[in-house]
Amino acid sequence: MSDVLDIVVIGAGIVGVSTALELQSRGRSVTVIDRVGVAEETSRGNAGAFAYTDIVPLATPGIMRKAPKWLFDPLGPLSIPPSYALKIAPWMLRFWRASWKDRYMASLSAQSAMMDFSRAALERQIAAVDGEPMMQRDGQIMLYESEAEFRASLPSWQLRKDHGIPYDLLKSPEEIAEIQPGLSRQFTHAGYTPTWMNTVDPAAWTRHLAAEFEAGGGKIQRADITQVTPLDGRLRLSTAAGEIMAGTLVICAGAWSHKLAAQLGDKIPLETERGYNTTLPEGAFDLRTHVTFGGHGFVMTRINGGVRVGGAVELGGLELAPNYKRADTLLAKAKQFAPALETSGGTQWMGFRPSLPDSLPVIDRAPQAPQVVYAFGHGHLGLTQSAGTAELVADLLSDSPAKIDMSAFAATRF
Repeated sequence: MSDVLDIVVIGAGIVGVSTALELQSRGRSVTVIDRVGVAEETSRGNAGAFAYTDIVPLATPGIMRKAPKWLFDPLGPLSIPPSYALKIAPWMLRFWRASWKDRYMASLSAQSAMMDFSRAALERQIAAVDGEPMMQRDGQIMLYESEAEFRASLPSWQLRKDHGIPYDLLKSPEEIAEIQPGLSRQFTHAGYTPTWMNTVDPAAWTRHLAAEFEAGGGKIQRADITQVTPLDGRLRLSTAAGEIMAGTLVICAGAWSHKLAAQLGDKIPLETERGYNTTLPEGAFDLRTHVTFGGHGFVMTRINGGVRVGGAVELGGLELAPNYKRADTLLAKAKQFAPALETSGGTQWMGFRPSLPDSLPVIDRAPQAPQVVYAFGHGHLGLTQSAGTAELVADLLSDSPAKIDMSAFAATRF
């Protein structure tokens, strides 16, 4: 029998790499295995935002009243391709249940605690790997196009206030221009969160952490693990090149994680938020903060001196071909909203965000295989919550008391 590896982490995205690095810092021998390599999936092309102010779940009370028009606006901010509607129906039922006030308030509370913990964990991570040069602490501005739209947003700002998130409310195009010049005057109001931060490049940040991990003796391998089998207190991982034996397994495979969980008897309703963007070269626009066009579901953010325009949610699974008309639509809107934006020379991208109905990840031991830990399902908050997830997983594997209430992240909650 081959040697038994101490801990194997499946997934070399930001959550997997952060988890491996944290486990290594606590004295464990860790091997990361990924089918395509470090930061080659969702961690490669996302907006680079640490969105700690985004505590409100996607499933808000009353959101299902909007559901019918999702099917008929394939280029809208939240859409379901008609060919996928039947397949996603069971997930949508859970999403609807998550929007009921009791579940919504519970998810909001859990999300807020996770954000506070993850923010502190990120600062510890940045200090440990000399990562400050890769950070942008420029804040974020959320734009509104009318007094009515702004007033409708006020309860969400009150929620932020209740959870200790600082912000300023702006009530004229002139006030907006003081923070971000060059925007259309159709944006009459905004909320500015000064503590918001981004990385200069999410792929480069993930690779920086991976390099620290390897420098500490960690191993990163490319392999496609097709089967996980508990065997005499260990785990047999099957790949095309042979078998790997592990004492402990952490599944951080993003949008593909539920396929492995199903092999262990856990049916976890993981779906895919397909996000689209276009990255424009340096000099495309004088972007000074992270800009969120809330009513349109997309953002503009600085990446390596250039501008990344992207976002929106397409609930379309892993198999459908990309619909890059969505990226085109976002770019055209961005040009309308920021007339000086130079839209030529861009690179399009589509990524798979692993999404659960209540907008919370699964961070838990597998109920029927306690030597397996799940850490996936962060939706569009994987980068945001990666450092916090890493510490929570390391606490689980060392049987240390959890720093926050973990019940909301249980694998059995569905």
